[in-house]
Amino acid sequence: MTEKERAGRNQTITLTADEYISFEGKLSDFKGKDNVEPDEIINKTINNDLLDVIDAFPKQFADLIVIDPPYNLTKEFNGFLFKSSSQDQYLEYLRAWFPKMVSLLKPNGSLYLCGDWKCTSASQQVMEENLTVLNRITWQREKGRGALHNWKNAMEDIWFAVKDTKNYYFDVEAVKQKKRVMAPYRDNGKPKDWEETDEGNFRLTYPSNFWDDISIPYWSMPENTDHPTQKPEKLIAKLILASCPKNGLVFDPFLGSGTTSVVAKKLGRRYCGIEMNKEYACWAEKRLALADTDKTIQGYTDGVFWERNTLNAQQTKKVQR
Repeated sequence: MTEKERAGRNQTITLTADEYISFEGKLSDFKGKDNVEPDEIINKTINNDLLDVIDAFPKQFADLIVIDPPYNLTKEFNGFLFKSSSQDQYLEYLRAWFPKMVSLLKPNGSLYLCGDWKCTSASQQVMEENLTVLNRITWQREKGRGALHNWKNAMEDIWFAVKDTKNYYFDVEAVKQKKRVMAPYRDNGKPKDWEETDEGNFRLTYPSNFWDDISIPYWSMPENTDHPTQKPEKLIAKLILASCPKNGLVFDPFLGSGTTSVVAKKLGRRYCGIEMNKEYACWAEKRLALADTDKTIQGYTDGVFWERNTLNAQQTKKVQR
C-alpha cells in the first residue's frame, strides 16, 4: 500500500495498515477447492483469480450477474497489466470464462455485461452465443481525455440479456427517474402527470436505455476509491433494483473495489464477488462495513433516481421524510 497526499476535503476511501490486516481476514480463498457450497459464498468477497475457482461454484445460484471485465485496453490494475489485443483475441478471452458465468445464473436470472465502444461488438457476440439479448444500455460518463484527432470517449455500453425471455424479473417501477418539467401541461388548471413543489416541477418518467444522469466517482464523493475503472453506485443500483428481487443474490466476478456488493447490501440483496487483487478486495470489505451505517446512494433518494443538478431538492425530500 502506498499512501498519497490528499486534500483535506478528499473523501477517497483508503486503508490504514491495521485496517488492511483486519479486512484481509474477512476475505475468502477457494483456490484448490473442488466444491464450494452456496452458504460459503453468500455475502462474501472472494480473493482469487476467477478462473482458479469458478468451476467449483454451485450452478444456478445467482438471480443477477453484473460483469465489468477489463476492456480491450492496455491498463494497469494495481500491478496487474491487462494488454489490448485484436477483436478476435478479445472475443476468445471472453469465451474463456463467459459460458461459465451463464451456468451460475438461475433459469429466470438476468445478466449485464459492461464494455466500451472498442469491445462492445465482442460483448454482443458472446452474449448472443449464450443468452438472449434484450437491450443495450448506453450511459454517459462525461469524464474522459480530450483528443486532437478523434472524438472524446465519454460513453459506455451495458448489454442486458436473460436465459428465458418468458420468465425473468424486471421491476420498472423501481427505476423511474425524476426529471424537471420544462414545459408543464395542466388539465383544468391542475398539473397533469407531474408534481408542483417548492423546489420546482418534476415528473416521474420510465427509464430508457440511454442514461445521462450518472456521475463518475471522484475525490469529494464518499464512495470514491483509487480503483482506475470504478463504476458509480447509482449505475449499479439501477441494474440491481430492476433485475434482482429483494433478498435475491447478486454476483460480480470482477468485483474491483466492491461497488456491486456494496450496492446490493444497501438495497437489501445478498451478494457475492470475486476479486484477484487483495488490496481492492480489502477496499470492498471496508466499503461493506461502512454500508452497515450508511445506506445512501448518491442520486437515489425517496425511492427514485434524480437527474443531475437536483441535490438541493433531494436534500429537501430527505428532511421532509
